[in-house]
Amino acid sequence: MKSAMGWLMRHRGLLVGVLIVGFVLLMALLGPVLTTRSAYDHDLPRALENPSREFPFGTDSLGRDLVARIIHGSRYSVAIGLFAVLGGVLVGSYLGIVAGYFGGIYDVVVGRLIDVMLAFPGLLLALAVVSALGSNLTNLTIAIGIANVPRFARLVRGSVLSVKNEEYLEAIRAQGAGTLRIIRRHVLPNIAAPLMVQMSFSVAEAILAASGLSFLGLGAQPPLPEWGVMLSEARDYMRVAPHVVVFPGVAIVAVIIGLNLLGDGLRDLWDPRM
Repeated sequence: MKSAMGWLMRHRGLLVGVLIVGFVLLMALLGPVLTTRSAYDHDLPRALENPSREFPFGTDSLGRDLVARIIHGSRYSVAIGLFAVLGGVLVGSYLGIVAGYFGGIYDVVVGRLIDVMLAFPGLLLALAVVSALGSNLTNLTIAIGIANVPRFARLVRGSVLSVKNEEYLEAIRAQGAGTLRIIRRHVLPNIAAPLMVQMSFSVAEAILAASGLSFLGLGAQPPLPEWGVMLSEARDYMRVAPHVVVFPGVAIVAVIIGLNLLGDGLRDLWDPRM
């Protein structure tokens, strides 16, 4: 534990990533505690006010406090990213384990399915799904989760293929251990590290995709304070009040940088060559 903490302190990128991600998670969890202002209350006479002591990030076109909207909006962005990636991990891991461990016809069927899904860019696939299902947070999360399935299926399949023929697994099979027990107790722990690294990168991409689709009107809908919705509402005022675009944009960029730094640091931490 001490060596890991010492390594964390020396690896500045990972430390910065942990601090940024931890701050965003706390902001999402403790939103009502951090601000007493509502994210929805209108105050038209104070619309598009510049940052001040009373409104540190200024107000939007309806006079709503941008600090409150960004804090409350973090809940939506973080929830979409986490649940979408979690869904992609569960489905993709199941397909990857089936294809990699059992092989044969299972590998062929899963491989063709993955190839078909990879024929579409991830954002385009999510766009098609959310267009078919309808524009709301649930369908947006499902769409991004489906787009994440192929990458996790390929990652898990490759990892399973690299460990399933190890000598210690052959010995465990010879002792009469069942397939489910082998997968649960010996295969999954060995593929957990690359899976966790990929998850951190995928959450960043999911948040960016959710913001982009919401910006286009295909995700969260006004008046929800989701960061992509905030950018969409602010684009008509970016010349007269640039702060309405800058602060939601900085929030998106910051959380994506933090997650990517976290993923890079975890990859270095679990790389035996490091």
